[in-house]
Amino acid sequence: MDEEALRFRRGRGDWAGWSDIGEVLEAAANWEKSFEGIERPWLCWNVNDDWCFLQQRLVVSVGWTPVVGFDPRYGPPEKLVPGAVVVDFNARLRLPMMSMLFPLEFVFLFCEKLAFWHSDLLVPEKDMVRVARTFNSLRQGATAAVRPMSWRIMLSPKKWRYWELIGCTTRDASRDQFEKGCGWWRNFWYHKNRREDPRNPKWRKYSWDHGVGIMYWKRKYGGKMIGLNERTFSKGHFSRTRKSDYIVVSPNNVFRDLRQDLVRNFDLEVCARELGLESYLETNR
Repeated sequence: MDEEALRFRRGRGDWAGWSDIGEVLEAAANWEKSFEGIERPWLCWNVNDDWCFLQQRLVVSVGWTPVVGFDPRYGPPEKLVPGAVVVDFNARLRLPMMSMLFPLEFVFLFCEKLAFWHSDLLVPEKDMVRVARTFNSLRQGATAAVRPMSWRIMLSPKKWRYWELIGCTTRDASRDQFEKGCGWWRNFWYHKNRREDPRNPKWRKYSWDHGVGIMYWKRKYGGKMIGLNERTFSKGHFSRTRKSDYIVVSPNNVFRDLRQDLVRNFDLEVCARELGLESYLETNR
């Protein structure tokens, strides 16, 4: 893998791409300043201003504070709701891209509780209220996330994972996951706190994807997980699996550009009206 591809891989959150995470831990420790005074931070990851702005409004509607991170290829959004906080998680690292999964691995270093979701997810009001209630009551030491229920996954237990489509985690859970060498990043068996040889063939039975380490944390170490029903959010997840005539614009590799695919395949106004969220559109406020 060439140097450019390796840097993109690192920005996506992949333990196999890092030999030393000292600079990452130093950067993460500085993020805490941005979270001071925020009781209920909800991470919105900007890849498109309009989608991010609608997500911010949904977050505010249930009493949480939007904390807006962003892919450095796009920069911070131009539009923010009152009270929203922008955090440049990439300020020190200067990676060519960064996904929401990158800071999610290190929540224990910067806040007590953090909600999160995909940039291409919209949730109807009634479901926002329900999921916010779950996040509000989430106790220290626990994590809430979606558990995919497709039959292909169910038939392969070693590939089971928790999905970061939407969820919430706590400082104590994040710390325990990190100390035990699990977490949200890909290829968790390369985690710097795992003592086993990552080249052991047994790890090849597991999926390399995000959230497999979280499932391992639950099954191996008894980690406290609150499972969210995938079906609750499937209608509002505007992704490649959502559309039969989806047109792939960006490559399906480390260089994937979600913004290109999202705006090419989905009209935000149509998507919002489909979910009864037309009042959250900028033109209606």
